[in-house]
Amino acid sequence: MGLFSGLEKMGLGKLNKLEVFEEDTAKKGAKKGEEPQQASKPKVTEEDLLFDKSYTCPVCNNEFHSKMIRTGKVKLLSADTDLRPKYQLVDSLKYDALVCPSCGYAALSRFFKFMMPAQAKLIRENITKNFSGLPQTGGTYTYDDAILRHQLALANAIVKKAKNSEKAYTCLKMAWLFRGKRETLPKETKDYDKVVADLKKEEDDLLGKAYEGFMTAFSRESFPMCGMDEMTVTFLVAELARRTGKYEESGRWISKVLTSRSANERIKNKARDIKELLNEDKKRAGIE
Repeated sequence: MGLFSGLEKMGLGKLNKLEVFEEDTAKKGAKKGEEPQQASKPKVTEEDLLFDKSYTCPVCNNEFHSKMIRTGKVKLLSADTDLRPKYQLVDSLKYDALVCPSCGYAALSRFFKFMMPAQAKLIRENITKNFSGLPQTGGTYTYDDAILRHQLALANAIVKKAKNSEKAYTCLKMAWLFRGKRETLPKETKDYDKVVADLKKEEDDLLGKAYEGFMTAFSRESFPMCGMDEMTVTFLVAELARRTGKYEESGRWISKVLTSRSANERIKNKARDIKELLNEDKKRAGIE
């Protein structure tokens, strides 16, 4: 499965050879005792947590609706070491990419409104003229639906020459979606082990691209970056390096967090956890 292998469904198959960071490749119940008086309340479903929000496309001015999570309706349960949030009842990450059904412009919600005239021109010339529309979805987005929408968001980011941080953050969100799909894949899926391995490879490839993009953005862009302060991005880069086998680089970035006077104790504790994981990884790999 290629990075943009789903875009042909929308008439954009020609974009499947896009390079994400081409410009940078040279650089590398009831109470006790009581009887229930009535039937229990119906179980809350993912669809119950969604609503259609209205947006105006900055490329073609078309007004459209996209499914969003109702604020305050889902509870954050935990977060992975690379900051992927895990919520109760629903994976909110599936609903972060906005897509205009008229012209094909797509971006993560935090980047959607920001558009320069020259960028809009590039999107009209390279996306809109070949865009054949979005595939139909049900009342909720499947992981495949979400991945497709994020693929389109990444393709748009490349076409419009977005900042490296935007492309990196989009790659990171896509990696999290592949992880979510892998973690929730039914055991009865045909060729389960192979599918899981393929999903893990897609995730790792995207984490590598996210690392590459944030590394470049770190030296070229200002903070906050994608809503994150400098120490958060430093920590994230360290963990992306560890997850992609760049152990020496990971150690250097972790040290930056641990020795920083501006880093708070919370993120330093997270960095110490990552350092322990890094040491375990190096032992397994036979690295002193």
